[in-house]
Amino acid sequence: MKQLPTEFISRMRALLGDEGYGRYEKALSEPPSRALRVNTEKISLEEFEVIAPFPIEKIPYVENGYFFDCDRIGNHPFHHAGMIYVQESAAMMPAECLDIQPDWKILDLCAAPGGKSTQLKNKLGNKGVLVSNEIISSRCKILASNIERLGLINTVTTCLSPEKIAALFKKTFDMIMVDAPCSGEGMFRKEEIAIDEWSEGNVKMCAERQAEILENAVKALKDGGYIVYSTCTFSLEENEMTVDKFLSRHPDFELLPVKAEVRETSEDGIAFDGCGCDHLSYTRRFYPHTGKGEGQFMALLHSKSEPCEDSPHRANAYSKPRKSERGTRAANTSTDTCAVTDFLDAVLVSYDKSAVKFKGEAPIYFPSEISLDGVPTFTCGVLIGEIKKNYLLPHHSFFMAMGSLFRNKIDLLPDSEELKKYLHGEEIEVGAPDGWAVITVCGCAVGGVKVVSGVAKNHYPKGLRTKA
Repeated sequence: MKQLPTEFISRMRALLGDEGYGRYEKALSEPPSRALRVNTEKISLEEFEVIAPFPIEKIPYVENGYFFDCDRIGNHPFHHAGMIYVQESAAMMPAECLDIQPDWKILDLCAAPGGKSTQLKNKLGNKGVLVSNEIISSRCKILASNIERLGLINTVTTCLSPEKIAALFKKTFDMIMVDAPCSGEGMFRKEEIAIDEWSEGNVKMCAERQAEILENAVKALKDGGYIVYSTCTFSLEENEMTVDKFLSRHPDFELLPVKAEVRETSEDGIAFDGCGCDHLSYTRRFYPHTGKGEGQFMALLHSKSEPCEDSPHRANAYSKPRKSERGTRAANTSTDTCAVTDFLDAVLVSYDKSAVKFKGEAPIYFPSEISLDGVPTFTCGVLIGEIKKNYLLPHHSFFMAMGSLFRNKIDLLPDSEELKKYLHGEEIEVGAPDGWAVITVCGCAVGGVKVVSGVAKNHYPKGLRTKA
């Protein structure tokens, strides 16, 4: 690993002491652990543990988290099927800080690449909704792709500034995840570029930006709601000092202890001269020399304001397109609606008809009734497909999210030649009736095909296909 900056070493010695710093420095020379989460919206933990083709070890503070040992896991069929999400183990901690209710509205304010978003969504039920925001468009594409791969329903992605989010979603969310951009000290072992970019000036700049992000998060939070603030850095300025200053500006907020499983696997936050908060030990730190994982900090902030009743939601927010969304024709004509419902009736065993809506001209499947009027979304719900002259061409996201409901399923073994061919983009011979079908592996959707006379025409997206 690259030589650490002298100023950083001095700061870490002051935080950890000589003995603690020696252990930390030794840990940086050791290989990092690898971890994943099971996507419980596609497969149960019991089923996954039976079919796991590589060694796994339970992560104590994440119900669906495992350490694993496998090379090139991004090419594994289970990854293609959205059955698993590879994520650094300590980065899973923030979403485990509190008990999440299944009907909550949750905002992940700095969401890319999607680890915490997909983790949060697995905790929500059919009535809960997740809005995942990423300000950088290229990273938002990665975020949306990961949500699509896992086949998650009742999700929205946006590519907006925190200020814009605050203006559009006033007092909307029960919980907001603020995994703030930081100086990245906790990732030095895995991402050496973070060492090159580190400076005390950058630490100060990050702390100022984090304070601004938190101020906007407050505006989007319901009274009585929760903010989980997290970073992957060790600096007091970006962690405890940021929390302490936030609480001094917002006496209507309090710092709460995190869940026992997280508390027992992490270290107390650090008090500093001049801090005004009596409970900074409630914040949590995780170090690579105290457990399996990289650096992480987290704090659970709670609004003490009495919650008020939700304002009534506008049902079927997408049933009628706004003028600004109309193109050369109205998107939700009766012909378009019939094309969509005829398609869904033909290919699915069952579905919620009230969840079929239009966003502009695009038919989507979105059970939530949260109003997004005036909100420029990057993606919204599950894109069903594209209507072409009264004919619906299904989108990959539809196969991934609705695969379990398909009438026509073609299940392939993980190590079969047929699956290899499919992931490579080739046609395969199948014993299935003509029409649209979903390809599954161990029951989990991988993508779609159009079966014609025993031949499955491949509809796996070109950008996702494996190389020969």
